[in-house]
Amino acid sequence: MTEKASIRVFIADDHAIVREGLKQILAEQRDIVVAGEAETGLDAVKLFRKSRCNVVLLDISLPDRNGIEVLKQIKSEQPDLAVLMLSMHREDQYAIRSLKAGAAGYLTKQSAPKELVNAIRQVASGQRYVSAQLAQVLAAQLGENHDAPVHESLSDREYQTLTLIASGKTVSEIARELSLSVKTVSEYRSRLLAKMKLKTSAELTHYAIRNQLID
Repeated sequence: MTEKASIRVFIADDHAIVREGLKQILAEQRDIVVAGEAETGLDAVKLFRKSRCNVVLLDISLPDRNGIEVLKQIKSEQPDLAVLMLSMHREDQYAIRSLKAGAAGYLTKQSAPKELVNAIRQVASGQRYVSAQLAQVLAAQLGENHDAPVHESLSDREYQTLTLIASGKTVSEIARELSLSVKTVSEYRSRLLAKMKLKTSAELTHYAIRNQLID
């Protein structure tokens, strides 16, 4: 491709070393250029508009906002823009939520560089990208006849709070990590306990482990 016809990629990730690694991988591709970058959700929403990008690589765990919230805002402004989610979490934890929210694909940060490049090209062409492992998860869900598990009814913030509580973090630690008040996190905790008909954080943790929601 010529420079004008290149796939323009915008990178949103709060870790500078990750952004640099991604830029190095993409710099080796003749048909891909990095059009911009951001380290927070707020900056991502502001700057992607100016980048004239074809694809956004969006970290699901940004310091100021949940990546799925950023995804929804980007898609509300540019519905046809391809957003490829990147995450440290296993695919079965956040991938389906991301795809339902409008993501064109989902990759773990452990993915090989070649897989990343192939995924970018695929979503830039208007297709969706899922790994072979995620395709199996999706196929298995389609074949299930029983009701959806309770955690699928949670909001994105409630689900994130659930996984953090199950990982052993306190309400104060979660508040710091998500840049929220302790009161707000406590409200999320109370809400998800009510929805799931559970009483304690220990019960939430047991549920998360039983349903393989945490590593």
